[in-house]
Amino acid sequence: MSDAPIIVQKTPYPVEVEEGKTYFWCSCGQSSKQPFCDGSHKGTAFNPVKYTAGSTKKAFFCGCKHSVNQPLCDGSHAKLD
Repeated sequence: MSDAPIIVQKTPYPVEVEEGKTYFWCSCGQSSKQPFCDGSHKGTAFNPVKYTAGSTKKAFFCGCKHSVNQPLCDGSHAKLD
């Protein structure tokens, strides 16, 4: 795998998160459990990003893996080829 993450999709993943619950977002794009980590990054330079929900709400997790605001979407997918 290169040093660039795999672009899984060019839209965010809307996920209902629960206050106080911790989630581990996939940063490499290889996980079969998108947008969350399944350990597929092992042996790469990538690590999951820990996210603890501050409130129960719908969060929009980055699907393109290029967000500056990881693990949440910041619209970076609009600038990808």
